[in-house]
Amino acid sequence: MAGVHEVEVVVAHRQRVTLRVGDVFLKVDGDPAHAEIEVRAMALAPVPTPVVLWREPPVLAIGAVPGEALGVLGEPSGASAAAWAAVGGVVRRLHEAPVPPWVGVGVDEVAARLDGECAWLVDNAVLPAEVIRRNREIADGALRRWEPVFIHGDLQITHVFVDGDEVTGVIDWSEAAPGDAMVDLATLTLGHEERLDDLLAGYGPGADRDVIRAWWSLRALVASRWLIGHGFDPDAPGCEFDVLRARMRER
Repeated sequence: MAGVHEVEVVVAHRQRVTLRVGDVFLKVDGDPAHAEIEVRAMALAPVPTPVVLWREPPVLAIGAVPGEALGVLGEPSGASAAAWAAVGGVVRRLHEAPVPPWVGVGVDEVAARLDGECAWLVDNAVLPAEVIRRNREIADGALRRWEPVFIHGDLQITHVFVDGDEVTGVIDWSEAAPGDAMVDLATLTLGHEERLDDLLAGYGPGADRDVIRAWWSLRALVASRWLIGHGFDPDAPGCEFDVLRARMRER
């Protein structure tokens, strides 16, 4: 039948479902506040974002962005060094924009969550205790007072699209908020640490590599329980558990 498209399930878990129908993404979220933040953040962000087509809570419809994702976690990124540098420039532009007018997560809340997640990982013997202890020690480097900037908050490699060496869009803004600039840089390079130099070549001065490294450990520690509980595998090659194990090989 003409005009009929297949429905592709992009993401599906207990909190959110994202469907693709042709060039339209339909996001169904159990928490309407997420869609509210996403729409407001995309309107404020001075970077390429999807077009909001319509919103009828709990459904948000947005247009697809051209190009391909910068990569996926667990596989080498096929994007060029120039593309990564271009992404760095886009992230810098976001971080230099006025901060959004809602409250972000503070360092005390981050520290409390980190403690709770590490305790759960130890109690459930998900990883060797020494791996958790070492990464918790590294993660302490992220627990300092920061000057809040406009961050994406979940800037995974799959959320950035490029066409050749040009950034065509940044998607999934539901966690955007005032926060630590190093969060975005660390999230983008989680599991792709070899691309950090390319990213920072475009980002410019001011990045703290030690803090980025600390956020690698912190993000992998706090994400693991959620991933396990929602049907994802943090122990897949190149994913969160490999990030944590890699720290054991460093001096």
